[in-house]
Amino acid sequence: MVSQTLLIDADDTLWENNVYFEQAIAGFIERLNHCHMSAQEVRLFLNEVERETILERGYGSHSFAHSLVKCFERLAEQPVTPELHEFVWGFAHQVSNNPIELISGVPETLNYLNGRQHHLMLMTKGNLTEQAGKVERSGLKGYFAAVEIVAEKNPTAYKGIVEKYQLEPDTTWMIGNSPRSDINPALAAGINAVFVPHDMTWVLEHETIDPPPAGVRLLEVQQFSDLQQYF
Repeated sequence: MVSQTLLIDADDTLWENNVYFEQAIAGFIERLNHCHMSAQEVRLFLNEVERETILERGYGSHSFAHSLVKCFERLAEQPVTPELHEFVWGFAHQVSNNPIELISGVPETLNYLNGRQHHLMLMTKGNLTEQAGKVERSGLKGYFAAVEIVAEKNPTAYKGIVEKYQLEPDTTWMIGNSPRSDINPALAAGINAVFVPHDMTWVLEHETIDPPPAGVRLLEVQQFSDLQQYF
């Protein structure tokens, strides 16, 4: 097989991520204990607050903390004391302090892909320091020829990576779990994509997957280790 360039997502593709945010959100909603809004209604309100905060502060646990505090301040039916403020902020600290839990089959599959002479690049979005720290702690950095941490994954970002590394679009693939950030913008940028679904993909990353443009390929696998069947 001709050597391929594989751009690989990090959070919820290589290691668990959103499950920890979901645990923190559940604890937050329980602590808020709103008298007139259901847990689902509070969650929908928080989703909108998160969209707002992302525009201001980008992604990551620090941005998440600001979303929780903002949501609590807007919905709390009691005065928000400094102690409550610190308690709510603690839910985000809880997320950032979780150890890296690799998804099953990831190291073995990366080792296999390297052995097949494919060119692996890690491409993730979010806070530079936070994401770089995750990459280091994961123990996976050595599998990748490059690590790219971008503020947003959109067609412009993908085209920028193609140009920066002088990649051939027809042998370049974006591999990830997010339709919104990994699959649709990569297809729009003219590169191939592999969708690796994850049960806990963040709700703000949900999106209908677009049909690939002419000449662009789209694959869907059930789990990361299935890449060995195609590459």
